[in-house]
Amino acid sequence: MSGHEHTHEHGRDLLAGLAPHTRDLRDLIPGVYEGFGRMHAAAFADGEVDRKTKELIALAIAVAVRCDGCIAAHAKAAAREKATEKEVAEAIGIAISMSGGPGTVYGPRAMAAWRSFTAPAEG
Repeated sequence: MSGHEHTHEHGRDLLAGLAPHTRDLRDLIPGVYEGFGRMHAAAFADGEVDRKTKELIALAIAVAVRCDGCIAAHAKAAAREKATEKEVAEAIGIAISMSGGPGTVYGPRAMAAWRSFTAPAEG
């Protein structure tokens, strides 16, 4: 066992499972999602802090607040922004430092999620 088995249960598969429910809810409350989308775009825009760093911050916060969907979304974005394994690990280390024991559970989930988005697509 390489330690990388089951890497999809916290990344791609989790987002895929949420997608239809998210679409349904977005159809019911479009104004909320539009407002959130504008806020998200403004918060994650490149500025003095680049987008990759912002995604690493968001991933660490997602670990600290124990949000699997947030972990998956920001792991995907961190992979898209070319965050390295070491950068992701160090961000997770900060989350563990700030959140204690729960970080040692959600941190590995975040690493598995990031790996699921950096691994070659199956199929």
